[in-house]
Amino acid sequence: MSIPENIHPNFQNLLGRKGKESLLNQHGLVVWIYGLSGSGKSTLAIALEQRLHEDRIFTQVLDGDNIRAGLNKNLDFSDDDRLENIRRISEVAKLFVQTGVVTIASFICPRNELRAMAREIIGPDDFFEVYVECSFETCKERDVKGLYAKAKTGQVKQFTGLDSSFEAPEPRELADLILNTNIQTESESLQQLYEAVRPRVFLEK
Repeated sequence: MSIPENIHPNFQNLLGRKGKESLLNQHGLVVWIYGLSGSGKSTLAIALEQRLHEDRIFTQVLDGDNIRAGLNKNLDFSDDDRLENIRRISEVAKLFVQTGVVTIASFICPRNELRAMAREIIGPDDFFEVYVECSFETCKERDVKGLYAKAKTGQVKQFTGLDSSFEAPEPRELADLILNTNIQTESESLQQLYEAVRPRVFLEK
């Protein structure tokens, strides 16, 4: 979408990112965590924020349900609205990362094209893609929000993995990190995630 003629962005006169990162003593980064409902992505996002907070890293979590309850409450789960949902989230994450904030995004984000769009908007150097791999059957057994039961009876439409498709990263190397919560414990997945993110956000002194 092109910028209307009467809109004149003025980024060049704003305080630069480097100064803000220096003030916070950290690098901005978007940790983009995605997977099926019930895979453990929100749990990991919250736990990662806590670990980084203990390290005095300034963070912001963008969670799917929270965003859809506010910023994106006018969107449904059609393909067009899923795309717009991710586009808006990506633009918000970009604003955060440009101020040096470590931004942890937790969304189903079911298609490769959506993740590619997010990476392009945010910028590849600021985008750390984490796929939380978990089978539909395992997520259905967990059903932590009761959504799978509702989807089975038709109370939830366009449910990802059932009547709306979910694409694993293809090729798998598109993801910077894959956490398999079918076989890993929460603490094992968190430790692997933390060890991958921590060196990317600390400023070298």
